[in-house]
Amino acid sequence: MTDSTLLELPPLYESLTWLTPLSEERAAHLVSFLSAPAPAEVLDMGCGWGELLLRVLTAAPQARGRGVDSAGSFIDRARQQAVTRGLPGRARFDSMPGLEVQDRPADAVICIGASQIWGPPVEDAQPLDYAAALRALRALVLPGGRLVYGEAIWAATPHPAATAPLAGRDDEYLTQDALREQIRAAGFEVVDEDRASVQEWDVFEAGYRGRFTRWLESHDADHPAAGQVRRRYEEQRAAYEEGYRGVLGMAYFCLRG
Repeated sequence: MTDSTLLELPPLYESLTWLTPLSEERAAHLVSFLSAPAPAEVLDMGCGWGELLLRVLTAAPQARGRGVDSAGSFIDRARQQAVTRGLPGRARFDSMPGLEVQDRPADAVICIGASQIWGPPVEDAQPLDYAAALRALRALVLPGGRLVYGEAIWAATPHPAATAPLAGRDDEYLTQDALREQIRAAGFEVVDEDRASVQEWDVFEAGYRGRFTRWLESHDADHPAAGQVRRRYEEQRAAYEEGYRGVLGMAYFCLRG
């Protein structure tokens, strides 16, 4: 999925609550796991606009949190939301490469869809380096602490129509079973695990495409960029509905260090 700054598309948060296929029910479960017993420090690696971190801090009033993301626009949104929710003194958001916080462990850590921080650049279209991410996260979780780890998996056997819109390779992701083995090898205890339903994916994908719809609704049909926006909407719809729907998955693990 790529965005064009030239088109000035509406921000993703206008159509999405989460930057991942995640229902409110599942989010509440993750927040509960991270906030009871109450942590002292919460770290969110690849926090996006910080929605999950802010909810954990709301549920754990004594906790302090730090979110890190390389996307400055997401960090700006997270800071605004911290002020809106009355959390600016307890929530810190930094726009920086995730590798720079390796020496800042916490007793509650979140990492959802951000394993690429510790692997090859996404542009290289290499397999996701789960093992490197899990080793790094193990060092960021204090002894006895908790980690919510969410990452892409193959939910079904990949085929060319599914892999073509992604990296184009069958080995880009692991299965959930293989990922569980790597998690245990990294020294984590699996408290529970699940994966996003197709319905959660449908909502996420529709929300992602919603920024194209919103753009089209706010511009004349004969706008010079309208054809490009319509094509991008259709390309994304087809990539999902005719390609990786039901094949690309997202697994969520609640772990103890």
